[in-house]
Amino acid sequence: MSAEATNPASPGPVTNTEPRRKARPRIDLRRLGRAALLGPTARDRLPDAIGHVAEAHRAHHPDADLEPLRRAWVLAESSHRGQMRKSGEPYITHPLAVTLILAELGAETTTLTASLLHDTVEDTEVTLDQVGEEFGAEVRYLVDGVTKLEKVDYGAAAEPETFRKMLVATGSDVRVMSIKLADRLHNMRTLGVMRPEKQARIAKVTRDVLIPLAERLGVQALKTELEDLVFAILHPEEYDHTRELIVDNASRADDPLAEVTDEVRTVLRDADIQAEVLIRPRHFVSVHRVARKRGRLRGADFGRLLVLVNEDADCYGVLGELHTCLKPVVSEFKDFIAVPKFNLYQSLHTAVAHTDGQVVEVLIRTHQMHKVAEAGVIALGNPYAPPSEEQQATSDGERADPTRPGWLSRLLDWQEGAPDPDTFWSTLREDLAQDREITVFRPDGGTLGLPEGATCVDAAYAQYGEDAHACIGARVNGRLATLSTVLRDGDTVQPLMGQDPASEPSREWLEHAHTPAARIAIQRWLAAHPGSGDGAGAEANAAAQDTQTVRSAPPAAEDAPTSNPATPVVDQPGATVRLAGCCTPVPPDEVTGFSVRGGVVTVHRVECSAVAHMKSVGRAEVGVRWGDTTECRVTLVAESFGRPHLLADLTEAMALEGAEIVSATVEPPSQQRVRHTYTLQLPDAAHLPALMRAMRNVPGVYDVSRAQHHTTAF
Repeated sequence: MSAEATNPASPGPVTNTEPRRKARPRIDLRRLGRAALLGPTARDRLPDAIGHVAEAHRAHHPDADLEPLRRAWVLAESSHRGQMRKSGEPYITHPLAVTLILAELGAETTTLTASLLHDTVEDTEVTLDQVGEEFGAEVRYLVDGVTKLEKVDYGAAAEPETFRKMLVATGSDVRVMSIKLADRLHNMRTLGVMRPEKQARIAKVTRDVLIPLAERLGVQALKTELEDLVFAILHPEEYDHTRELIVDNASRADDPLAEVTDEVRTVLRDADIQAEVLIRPRHFVSVHRVARKRGRLRGADFGRLLVLVNEDADCYGVLGELHTCLKPVVSEFKDFIAVPKFNLYQSLHTAVAHTDGQVVEVLIRTHQMHKVAEAGVIALGNPYAPPSEEQQATSDGERADPTRPGWLSRLLDWQEGAPDPDTFWSTLREDLAQDREITVFRPDGGTLGLPEGATCVDAAYAQYGEDAHACIGARVNGRLATLSTVLRDGDTVQPLMGQDPASEPSREWLEHAHTPAARIAIQRWLAAHPGSGDGAGAEANAAAQDTQTVRSAPPAAEDAPTSNPATPVVDQPGATVRLAGCCTPVPPDEVTGFSVRGGVVTVHRVECSAVAHMKSVGRAEVGVRWGDTTECRVTLVAESFGRPHLLADLTEAMALEGAEIVSATVEPPSQQRVRHTYTLQLPDAAHLPALMRAMRNVPGVYDVSRAQHHTTAF
């Protein structure tokens, strides 16, 4: 299916497999593309043109009904008869070539039928109604979608509203986009007949819009060839240099890739693992990127090894054998089987060291994974067909809809939710520019695919949608984190949702949002609530400014005498007793005392850090015990995420527990976190644990602790 997967110089499978029906040699899209780039090829007339499409289709779908294809060919050929392309070829060669590309990628019959007819409504007398009467509503829908796409003028950098209309034109069916991508590939292959300035304009649109779309739809076979064709047009000098590097390397006698291939075959044969081991040459752009990264290229840099097996478990078996018998480069290992990429891609990536020090990259996947890696959503088959028994058994009751794979589904949701076309376009351009993705885990074991640089804000909206407006913070790998925290690949993230129905997103969240889902949801809320959006940050600032309303006395200085009725009894007659401000002991804390200047005994909790310090400098301990009193004064520190009404809710919770607020201080918010310090008078020290629990239960509060001041004066 790919030149990089079916190198004719590579030996066959490691072990014999069951005999199969003899099939014709598969047409190789990338090999044809590479041949066209490496040198001119004759444009021979295709004999029995539709027969090539039929053979390619039957290779993927042996039981397919070819009658719709035959009828579509007859209609398309007769309708386009007499029309010529700018290259001088009959126009029918274009829809035929587009259909052949899709057939080679495994598209189902309906897609191929629509592909043959995709220009008839636009360029001939055939009408949509005629297409519907002859081929059914589904083909009509696809042809209509492609026709609307053809009318889109991408213009200068693709105007926002134009691109938005293009997405609406696709409806909810990804097959429309698949036909468009194949159409663009064939047009790019024959772009040489156009003026240089028009070639450059089309190449730039392809680079900026269609190649990123192909990447997100997982159609690597189209994406890589489009990249090479764009590279040749926009960067001809760098392309020529890269071409020379590839040609020179192909003429070398020594090939470390071939040597490692033989080693891998031997290792897998000895382990009795059935596998195909193939050399997968890098395409032009890939070679160029490696050259820029590493400088001088060596033989192993021009390709990778591809190992194809039958079952998922065999992939890990191959990995184990390679890491046991060869020298692995552990830092290069990635598991995209357990955690697939957002565009359906699954594979194990590793690397082994050659004897001369060169590093050979190895891809390990099943045949089915390879098909999906090359063809992406095109390989998913007929989206309207009922799920197979196997799909039903493995889908946990939910079937992925091939017409709307994850990214395209979100894309269509974004264009509906964006408050205006410019917002949608700028957000989409940012998303298309993201070429790396991370995977983070939810506590329940689920995963979220996010762009590199995503934050907890993005994770919250990815998981909860617009309900994330009530998010007050997050836990990352079990530890509390602010919403601005940047996530790393493999992190476990748990957004913390507030219970206050009045919760609202903060305008500053936009600074930390990197995904369209998050940015559009926040912008949509802000547009609907003008003048709002200061959110948690504003409330926290207001809380800090309003502390005078609850401060009835200044906070006690460290180690200063207090009026705490809970008086301790010391084993030192006549001594003045003072409760230490660094740990604010209260009954029934276990306490100890130390003599300080002026005959004063300071009383500390035994776990206070000052106790260890005093012992280390030789201070003698004084026995201390609590008297019969039950009242106490204590200082508590509450850590919280800023949110509306937090201060009111905290003070209410304390009042309900019978605590009298002696003083309160709310520090200015830092990274959406707010620190509150309260000195409280309790009627009974035994109520302290219940008070602290009640404060922790206030939404937004993530910790409440006894005050621990640092002091050096004893």
